[in-house]
Amino acid sequence: MTSKSILIAGTVVLAGAVGAAGMYVAMSNDHGMMGHHGGAMMQHDETNMPGLRGENASAQESADLAVMFNNFATITREVENLPNGIRTVTRASDPAVMDALVNHSVGMIDRVGQLDDPKILIQSPTLDIFFLRGAEIISEVSVEDEGLVVIQTSADPQIVKALQTHAAEVTEMAERGMQAVHEMMMANGESH
Repeated sequence: MTSKSILIAGTVVLAGAVGAAGMYVAMSNDHGMMGHHGGAMMQHDETNMPGLRGENASAQESADLAVMFNNFATITREVENLPNGIRTVTRASDPAVMDALVNHSVGMIDRVGQLDDPKILIQSPTLDIFFLRGAEIISEVSVEDEGLVVIQTSADPQIVKALQTHAAEVTEMAERGMQAVHEMMMANGESH
């Protein structure tokens, strides 16, 4: 495979295998779920995943997220914290999941650059700073033989911390799926 590179100044890839890349999907056993931004209660629905929908998200964006969450076991990630950001390598053994991963990541680059929050019903609060201050982030994205490689940097220590926090959140979701999501939401004091 030849390397395909994209350099985008002033944007960030949400670079997660399930990223929404760092987006949270909250699933509860029998009680429903509550969104971080939306705050609306809805029934637990692991098939249709309504928590992946958003006020400003397209049907395709939600579908890509569902593919990644439904197939998280096919995803692996490596994260290196840099002094001014992160370097991640994310791959999926299933080609359809890899396509969804790349589509999602590139789409989020564009959204952050435009300060265009998708307002997913359940979304990590870590993402807020990206949609407010995306111009302060530089991302390099390439699809390599090793997977989707993302390098994100910023001169602002607050953004660097958020990049590193979000990368760790996404890794947890890639490794443990919905269980990690549930635990993160509980740690953030969100109802489920």
